[in-house]
Amino acid sequence: MPQIVWLSETQSAALQMLLVLGLALVMPAVVDRLDNRHRAVLMMVSVLLALRYAWWRGSETLAPFGFTIDCLASWSLFALELGALASSISGSLLMSRIRERKEEADDNAEWWSPDPAPRAAVLIATYNEDREILERSIVGALALDWPEFEVFVLDDGRRDWLRDFCAARGARYVTRPDNKGAKAGNINHGLELLEDEGAPEFFAVLDADFVPHRNFLRRTLALFHDPKAGLVQTPQHFFNADPIQHNLGLSRSYPDEQRFFFDHMQPARDGWGMAICCGTSSVARWQAVSEVGGLPTDSVTEDFLLTLALQERGWETHYLNEPLTEGLAPEGLKEYITQRARWCLGLMQIARGRLGPLARNGLRLRDRWSVVDSAFFWLTTYPFRLAAFVYPLLYWYFNITVVDAEVPDVLSYFGVYFLWTMVAFNLLSPGMLVPMLKDVSQHLGAIQISRAAVTGILKPRGHPFSVTAKGGDRSRLQIQWRLMAPYLVLTVLTVVALLLGVVSDRFAFYDAGDGKAVVLFWTIYNLFVLSLILVACVELPRRERHVADRPERAIFAAEGDVPRRIWIASLARDTARIRGRTWPGGTRGILRIPSVGDIEATVMTASSDGARLLLVPDEATNQALLRRFYTEGGAPGVVGTSPSAIFADLARRLTFDRSA
Repeated sequence: MPQIVWLSETQSAALQMLLVLGLALVMPAVVDRLDNRHRAVLMMVSVLLALRYAWWRGSETLAPFGFTIDCLASWSLFALELGALASSISGSLLMSRIRERKEEADDNAEWWSPDPAPRAAVLIATYNEDREILERSIVGALALDWPEFEVFVLDDGRRDWLRDFCAARGARYVTRPDNKGAKAGNINHGLELLEDEGAPEFFAVLDADFVPHRNFLRRTLALFHDPKAGLVQTPQHFFNADPIQHNLGLSRSYPDEQRFFFDHMQPARDGWGMAICCGTSSVARWQAVSEVGGLPTDSVTEDFLLTLALQERGWETHYLNEPLTEGLAPEGLKEYITQRARWCLGLMQIARGRLGPLARNGLRLRDRWSVVDSAFFWLTTYPFRLAAFVYPLLYWYFNITVVDAEVPDVLSYFGVYFLWTMVAFNLLSPGMLVPMLKDVSQHLGAIQISRAAVTGILKPRGHPFSVTAKGGDRSRLQIQWRLMAPYLVLTVLTVVALLLGVVSDRFAFYDAGDGKAVVLFWTIYNLFVLSLILVACVELPRRERHVADRPERAIFAAEGDVPRRIWIASLARDTARIRGRTWPGGTRGILRIPSVGDIEATVMTASSDGARLLLVPDEATNQALLRRFYTEGGAPGVVGTSPSAIFADLARRLTFDRSA
């Protein structure tokens, strides 16, 4: 009779994790991320594993209930974790569906035919942006491929130079006597002006730093074939790296922090019929917005509130997942955090307002869920992130065990859940969730965002609109000491705690029965994340750089020489690198680019196979360059990840390699 071999608890837990890894190798060949049945299965397993983990945490890892410090610490962490887990489960349910509308836009490209194309207005709201930022936005908007439209620049800064600039370019310049209602009030004032002059059928809204691609109106207006469509939202793409990408040296290998939301969560929300307006890069039906009285001003996130107001009246928000605009991501950490704290505050205002999930209104159940999901994300995720740094220190300094768990159980319950979630989400949104890097993006603003969440819930009214500053001098290295300070303190406390654990007899590496090994792993993981946060707080200099999508043919006519055909390897507004022939430094001539025109150029330096040119474009060629850089092509920046490239770029950044 064969002998039965029983696996130990550790071997059983390891086998469960190996099974998940084995499925991770097989599922890419089986799972279709656009098939809602496949998505539902993946996400349902994730939800069940989350519930299994929560049951284990609540039934086996907590300190006995009583009036003790161990109980307070253990149960308070569990409460914070349950909130974050509930938000994660809601996100999993949202991701179980998806809707892509590219074919729908193709099939209804001219639904208005044989009638004339509908008239449209493009509204650019501005307050204090630099001339360079506004120039590319206005030039890009004026270049839209649409038969009948007008560009309106709504200036709450009331600047004379901008008025003259608009007059010279052919855009309408609009001001108002006050700044009441901030951005929403500014747009509403523009809509009132349009109504007095004869309202267009549709209007687009662009932030001052966003440039539309030439086909922006043509693609978005196609979705208004549906008479219930009140608004069409498109993703926000960025031609510059956000602060985390840039400061960690990951601009070439890791996508910006908003890619998951715009490329994957918004299509999933659209699958549920609850995509949301995100302000810029959207087009609205005049009739729909007129019915709800214009953009709501009850929240500093007027865009989300507009979606709810439209839905209450029976209008739908559709999402077209195509790169049709590109703009400027916050370049500094302070601006990055200010923007997200404003989003958080706005969601809290909505949750407490007339269109909140518990108020009496005409919203559907799914729209109430939409608000709860968003508000819960801001309320729970960031406080839990802070707690994850603080609670392990309670063990090291005060001998308080907040999670009393055996290693095999941690592997079986948490390890399997975490691993499956990473596998499932990266199947549905390839490369978007990278451990540690995702933690860094959420930890950096955790203090300010948590404060905004609490403030918004307790006092939803009376908060000013905080404008996200764009532009400015970014040419010098800056250390954000105020942002860094709390994380520097946590880093020191964590390092000292580990040293105390090693040299004292309080910690025994072979004894994991009361959660000591769990705390050790947790603390070491925190130390890695804290190290990346400290690096991210060192803001590196920036310079604007555009690289040609692909090498293209051009002509360089040097003084005293016949025109020569060359290749353009890279191109910016004031420089170009060419290949195919060399000229000595100081040579003057004309660079002729078919899509741009003739540009005065001087050879700055010669290389073995070409030269680097200094360009002096005139007004016409400058505008042509702007259109070339921002209104054509696909998505700018990085839209996917490669683990090897991420590790290589991080290594270059941490070793101060100048090529990073």
